[in-house]
Amino acid sequence: MFLLFAFCKLSAQQYVDPEYIKVTNERASKIVEKLALNNKEKENAVSNIIAQQFRDLSKIQDTRDTEIKKVKDDTTLAKEKQKEKTDKLKANADKSIDKLHKAYLKKLATQLNEAKITEVKDGMTYGVLPITVTAYNDMIPTLNEAQKKYIYNALVEAREHAMDGGSSKEKHAWFGKYKGRINNYLSKEGYDLTKEREGWNKRIAEKEKNKKKE
Repeated sequence: MFLLFAFCKLSAQQYVDPEYIKVTNERASKIVEKLALNNKEKENAVSNIIAQQFRDLSKIQDTRDTEIKKVKDDTTLAKEKQKEKTDKLKANADKSIDKLHKAYLKKLATQLNEAKITEVKDGMTYGVLPITVTAYNDMIPTLNEAQKKYIYNALVEAREHAMDGGSSKEKHAWFGKYKGRINNYLSKEGYDLTKEREGWNKRIAEKEKNKKKE
């Protein structure tokens, strides 16, 4: 699954390369296939929007990374100056990505309702949000509604960032960051996460044991 997004960085001229376009089109089609739209015209329209988003994101990120490498390779620049320039390049790229993100969601909204857009978001991020929500609920059955809401909202925020990640590693890093926040929150709420995890693992092992007996 991770291999879907683990393709090599491409130079600017490669963004119009037929093979690269084919790769992004295939990635988009796999996401759209799961939407079950049952409308070929709409499927094509949504696939094109998603594929173009992949290409636009890569172009911004690759341009940023190329410029940052140039700065770091410039031995005439002091470390402080290098940091200043790289920070500015990152900030400018982040602004461009944020603008692109908003425009992308508006384009999707011309073809899909909110529920289907959510499915696209999960498709772009390996379904980590629903998987993680289920995991927390299974691990800590005593979560109250306010705690469940906090976990869900934190993961929704993580997903918005992860959608714009340039690799599987970057996407998972966003969820990892927010899971850290969730764990800190739950600790403050009085949960011993080590014990909760141990109890969860025991329950899973017990279920597997019972399945083998059946």
